[in-house]
Amino acid sequence: MNYQWYPGHMAKARRMMQEDSKLVDLIIELVDARAPMSSRNPDIDEIGRNKSRIILLNKSDLADAGCNALWKDYFKEKGWFSLEMNARTGAGIKSIQPLVQEACREKIERDRKRGIIARPVRAMVAGIPNVGKSTFINSFAGRACAKTGNKPGVTKGKQWIRLGKNLELLDTPGILWPKFEDQRAGERLAMIGSINDEILQVEELAAAVIAYTGKNYPGFLEERYQISKEEDAYRMLEEICISRHCFKKGQTPDITRAANMVLEDFRSGKIGRITLEQPEEWQ
Repeated sequence: MNYQWYPGHMAKARRMMQEDSKLVDLIIELVDARAPMSSRNPDIDEIGRNKSRIILLNKSDLADAGCNALWKDYFKEKGWFSLEMNARTGAGIKSIQPLVQEACREKIERDRKRGIIARPVRAMVAGIPNVGKSTFINSFAGRACAKTGNKPGVTKGKQWIRLGKNLELLDTPGILWPKFEDQRAGERLAMIGSINDEILQVEELAAAVIAYTGKNYPGFLEERYQISKEEDAYRMLEEICISRHCFKKGQTPDITRAANMVLEDFRSGKIGRITLEQPEEWQ
């Protein structure tokens, strides 16, 4: 399957973000902890050049805890601040404000020397679709001030949100990039729900989830679906049909229904805490 999804509004959003970057001191970039590099838009490095950077590993509760620690070390080596977070539950949110002050320490000190005391840090919140930016902003602000949704592409425009006297956030639309040079990145984004499911072949994608999980997290699928291990991912999908009674008329296995179930279970963490890539792949 060729993974690609770049609606026209994303090109417009990128141009808008490039212009708005002149107004901010800091880029707060959300990534999905299950695929921290595949869920990083390389355009944001260009947009955020010469800006302080915080990488928030969102949905960290769905990712392998050991891998979360490895990714934090990886981003630290890059010179960026990073933090594990769960925007939906608020876990890690209280640690962000001190991290903002640390990341912008030089800027705050320059302002102080110039006699500018009360100017807030202005931060752009960036990330790909469905990574949780609006949920993060609402959780951080303690109120509903950004639209949220479980489908990619909910935020279409920009909005400023003031958080007390010290910080202003600029919410931005989720943007992908025009072409995935590495189709593995596209596949991982499809797995975690950052590409519109309506353009995907769900059976093929579910088979990819099954194959990866079986190889890297043995026993997870067997325990979740009460099935025996199969070497072939499609055969395992058929076993899940039988175990979960996914049949069409005439007792024909409903592969599409089972595939959608596997994708939902993976994305919600019901199969287990799974990370799709390791820092060593990006050394």
